[in-house]
Amino acid sequence: MANLPPSHYPDIGHLGEDLVAQWLQSTGWIILHRRFSSRWGEIDIIAEYAREAEGTAEELRTQHSILIFVEVKTRSSGSWDAGGRSAITLQKQTKICHTAEIFLAQHPDKVDYSCRFDVAIVYCQKIPKNLIGVTASQEALATSSVHGYKLKLQEYIPAAFDSLIDNG
Repeated sequence: MANLPPSHYPDIGHLGEDLVAQWLQSTGWIILHRRFSSRWGEIDIIAEYAREAEGTAEELRTQHSILIFVEVKTRSSGSWDAGGRSAITLQKQTKICHTAEIFLAQHPDKVDYSCRFDVAIVYCQKIPKNLIGVTASQEALATSSVHGYKLKLQEYIPAAFDSLIDNG
């Protein structure tokens, strides 16, 4: 059997981002941008959530809208970096923060929004072709099966940079 070129295999990182974006949309978030990049780095997902409240349109926009900058870590079993958690280093956080500043500079209408940096942990497993029956697994926030892979959104960490710094 010949080895297939790398382009033949799906990018599991993108599949994980797709799952997280779909889950966020299902919970009321509006996806503004995917894979936003700058010279500093890339933000996987940028989303907005507008809470309903009373007031003028301007008051509502600035007081009740939230922007999230989401870093998605998709890992298979046996990953060396705690399922992606230890890959969110202080250097990585700094790059994401600088990239978020560039996004806000390009979207001045969102500069007064509350902002948050979240991390999503996605587990990815190749589905064996001969798999028959039901398998037991941990609860997941969302799942999908795509291109021969089973993906599970295992953990979603709001304001993750704060908790990673506190626990780091």
